[in-house]
This record gives sequence, C-alpha cells and structure tokens, in this order.
Amino acid sequence: TGIPVVVDGGWAVDALLGWQTRDHGDLDLALEHAELPKLLDFLSKLGYQHLWRADQWEHNFVLEDDQGHQVDLHTYIIDETGEIIGGVKYPKEALTGKGRIAHMDVDCIEPHHLVAFHKGYPLDKNDYQDVRYLCNLFKIDLPQQYRDYNNFIR
Repeated sequence: TGIPVVVDGGWAVDALLGWQTRDHGDLDLALEHAELPKLLDFLSKLGYQHLWRADQWEHNFVLEDDQGHQVDLHTYIIDETGEIIGGVKYPKEALTGKGRIAHMDVDCIEPHHLVAFHKGYPLDKNDYQDVRYLCNLFKIDLPQQYRDYNNFIR
C-alpha cells in the first residue's frame, strides 16, 4: 500500500530474531495517525472490521477479519519536525528497528525499546521467552522482573 508501518509486539520480536518463535494472536502495527484512513480503507477491502475492546481508544484499537485474523493498530501524531507529540507516545528512536519476516525486510521496534515495553505488567510464558531471546541476541541485560520470573518458574 505504500503506507509506512512499524511492526510491534510479538511479530517485532520475531522480525528482529529473523525467525518465527511461536504463533501470534495478532499483528501489532504502529503508524502515523495521518496514514490511518488509507490503511483502514485497504484493510476494510480485505474484510477487516472493528473489534470492540474495553481498553480501546482513538489511537489503539483492533480490527479482525471473518477468519479471526487480528491487526492491533497503534497510531501516533508527529509535528513538522518529526517529533511524536500525541497518540501512542513511542520514543522516536523506538521506531528505528530493522527486521525480517518471511524473507521480507520490515521496520520494527528497536530491540532495547522492545525489551523496555515488556516491563511493568504481569508476565506470561510468551513475554518471558520473547525477552530472553532479545536479551541474549542483542546482549541486553535481562530486566529484574524477568530474573525474578526465571526463579519463580524453576
């Protein structure tokens, strides 16, 4: 479509690693809010419709097709200098990662930021695996929360 998007979430982890580590329930995409109408038009032609969630808001919501495929959209607003001033307040440098999905180069969340985004909420097995892979490959210190989780699951 020519719409610049940045892969976030579990698929961003896999893009950075260069291989699919697990099944994913959705595809998280970050994009400039001004590009949203074009993406919504494209996805609606593929049968995607809004899926209501209690935590949704103007800049974060989910679309689903009739086969259950979900796209979780995260939009941000930038000013004339390219600084993010609204919507999902990604740090600008978080949007600079480069990865690969199915032999295709993609923009994705940068690994240090992706690890940081995985902190501060209750962990599950997928979070733990994702962060361990990222920390091992990119030589990032494993956050304390994950070290504690490691001790908990033993």
